[in-house]
Order: sequence, then structure tokens, then C-alpha cells
Amino acid sequence: MYKVFVGDKPIILTTKVEQEVNFKNYLLDTVNIGKVIKELNTTSLNEVRLIHKNEDKLLKKTLKKLPNVIAGGGKVYNKNNDILFIFRNDKWDLPKGKVEGNETIEKTAIREVSEETGVAGLEITKPLETTYHIFKRNGRHKIKITYWFEMKTNFNGNLYGQEEEGITKVEWLNKNQTKEALANSYANIKLLI
Repeated sequence: MYKVFVGDKPIILTTKVEQEVNFKNYLLDTVNIGKVIKELNTTSLNEVRLIHKNEDKLLKKTLKKLPNVIAGGGKVYNKNNDILFIFRNDKWDLPKGKVEGNETIEKTAIREVSEETGVAGLEITKPLETTYHIFKRNGRHKIKITYWFEMKTNFNGNLYGQEEEGITKVEWLNKNQTKEALANSYANIKLLI
């Protein structure tokens, strides 16, 4: 099963058909993805489920429905075990961004975290879940596929947000602060923390 978020509402990719309660089922092969996005944005539906009999084809067929944007990001820990957060568009988020040229996804993740926060000395410790969300740019919907990595650093210099990316704050948050921040964050980020 996969989840593709439209805002904080998921499109669940599944092989199981269940009775509809606060959600709708659609067949993946014939679904109008634009209609599904509109429904999630304008109704009280909690989620939509896209059904396909072959589990191996669920994600691939869904990703063909819209243009894809590939991104890399980091859940970064410092030596105090605090997590690096950015504040953008009035929400707490983790640093991430799009692949440039032929760089590997790991290089993208490290570059983007560094550019968006000012943190140096980043080391990837392990890959995390990949997240999927639908967003709209210039009147067109796209699916952002973000490959996340757990990272660590001993950096203790100044943090600065990348202004041209709309980042207004960068902070190391401890466990309690992280819990508070997640109350004003995105569903994808909650999955990672």
C-alpha cells in the first residue's frame, strides 16, 4: 500500500476493495486524477482509494497519471539528537529540494539540506521512506516524489533559511519541540518522524 497526499488527505493505492465510509473507491486504470484531486480539496471526504488488482503496478500506474518531480531531503540529527526543521509557508517542514542535472539523489538531499539551512558536515546514515504528494504549479498538478535520508552532523554554526525558497526560520528542535511542530506540519513529515 502507498499513500499519495493531496494536502493532508491521502490517496491510498491498494488492491483491496472495501465498503466506502468517508472515502471513495476508484479503479486506477480508469480514474480521472483531476477529479479525485478536486474532490479531496473541495469535499469532506477523508481519503480516496485507487484500486488495482496487481500490487506491483499500483505505484507505477499512479505516477504515470501526472508529471513527476524528483526531490531529495533530510531528517538531520545533531549531537544532542535534535532534529533540523525549517519553517516555510506557515508550516514546519524538513529541508528538501529538486534534483539538479545528473546528481545522485543522495547528493541532491545533502545539497538541498545545506542550501536551505546553512548546515555543513552532513553525513547520510540511512535511507528513509519515500513520500509522495500532489501539488499545483502554474495551473498544473504534479506528483513530487521525495527520497528521504536520515543524516547526522556535528555542525554547531549559525543556521539561516534560504529566503528565495520562502524559509523564514531554521531550528534544531528537541523531542518536545518536535512534537509541537508536528501539530503544524504536513502529513508526509509526520510519517517520517
